[in-house]
Amino acid sequence: MDKEFRSAHFPGTSLRDWQNWRWQMQNRVTSVTRLCAILGRPIAQTDEMRRVVSGYPAAVTPYYLSLIRSADTNDPIALQCIPDVKEISVMTGLPEDPLNEDGQMPATKLIHRYPDRALAMVTQTCATHCRHCNRKRFWKTPRTALKSRLSQMVRYVEKSPQIREIIVSGGDPLTYDDNQLEWILSSFSAIPHVDILRIGSRIPAVLPMRITKDLCRMLKRYRPVWFNTQFNHPDEITPESKRACERLQEAGIPVSNQSVLLKGVNDNLEVMHRLLHGLQKISVRPYYLFHCEPVRGCGHFRTELPFGLSMMEDLRRECSGLSLPQYVADLPGSAGKVPMLALSGQIKKIFKKHQDFFDNFS
Repeated sequence: MDKEFRSAHFPGTSLRDWQNWRWQMQNRVTSVTRLCAILGRPIAQTDEMRRVVSGYPAAVTPYYLSLIRSADTNDPIALQCIPDVKEISVMTGLPEDPLNEDGQMPATKLIHRYPDRALAMVTQTCATHCRHCNRKRFWKTPRTALKSRLSQMVRYVEKSPQIREIIVSGGDPLTYDDNQLEWILSSFSAIPHVDILRIGSRIPAVLPMRITKDLCRMLKRYRPVWFNTQFNHPDEITPESKRACERLQEAGIPVSNQSVLLKGVNDNLEVMHRLLHGLQKISVRPYYLFHCEPVRGCGHFRTELPFGLSMMEDLRRECSGLSLPQYVADLPGSAGKVPMLALSGQIKKIFKKHQDFFDNFS
């Protein structure tokens, strides 16, 4: 498929270029006209899409575009990366920052919501602009210099001995080259009370060729490093993404997955089965399944909570624990990530039915 797609839409591109992450980044498709041409969408859709990208710009790697199997607007990969007029027409009254991240930044782009960990937004750049992104408010804001931003973050963490874990996020930190990324990791790793580094990146799903042997050798020097990624649909699990995850694992870096429950993408029991089992087959732990946050520009992806609970009940009965994520909603402030199954009437009935089992241990 890659070869056919390359020949049709990126003529003259060698396989070597295609497999080069820098080529992929330099050739991201950002033009509405180009996207419609590649997808075979009618020209009438370009006007709608232009209205969307004026507020929420488009950017898609050629690799991720090649995963789209249908010109249909309901293709699950297209739904995640192609601008949709619903972004500016559905639930427009939702907040841009429902978790109040901006109000919990003691240093520029450093979010400190929980006592023992902080999230460092080291970049606002992503390989692909996911249309369900909960930080799409930053896509058009001016970039600040990394040196200034990082020094502020490090100073704050140095003065906060309760912080033992740093989550390096963005944007996507793996859009930096190895030297810049190492500078970031080494800056936090040098702080005595920082025990753990965690990287949050969608790269294995949207730009797997970025996970090079050189990158993994560098990351290995900063272990314990934990890697959280995001696969939302089984079509994202390809030979390329599998190899990317294997390279991280071979370097001793555990890979976990944090999916988002997205209407039209994975709100289907059979699709979710294939996703979770596919992740288990490539040794990626299904960690969280997030209930889609009430973020402006993402309202059309939100499912009803009873549906999510019902689907998770079915998955709980049919999937092994190794392939079962925790279904959570991320709530503002110190409430944090709340497990949704705890709210399930069915779960409460089961506990009540077996109350005597627990009473025997009281």
